[in-house]
Amino acid sequence: MAKTYDPFRDFERMFSSALPRPNVPGMPMDLTRTGDEYVAELDLPGVDPESIDIDIDDRTLTIRAERRAREGDIEWLSKERPTGTFARQLTLGYGVAVDRIKADYSGGVLTLTFPVAEEAKPRKIAVNAGDDTKTIDA
Repeated sequence: MAKTYDPFRDFERMFSSALPRPNVPGMPMDLTRTGDEYVAELDLPGVDPESIDIDIDDRTLTIRAERRAREGDIEWLSKERPTGTFARQLTLGYGVAVDRIKADYSGGVLTLTFPVAEEAKPRKIAVNAGDDTKTIDA
């Protein structure tokens, strides 16, 4: 697949590696690709798995989760962990099989697995030329 040159992407990469990253409250995420699937891992410690809601509308995946505050007669000495409802949206490309997305929550990490769509995988196309058949990578 041919890649286009994007000077802004290179510029952003250079400065983002030199500057400290701002805190991402609620749902920091790592995104990787291994073979024929993409994997997103979102940190959601202290979240009740029943509060996690994942929806897809067209090609937009929305993740919502709630971390509830402790209630009762409590005297807070320090309160640094955010509480409330958190949401994050991901725009999915057409190379993702949205009907086969899987979600697992374990150890405070939500793992989403996005399989690559069959039509987005590399394939070979046979070219017929008279009596000889040649194969060209597509």
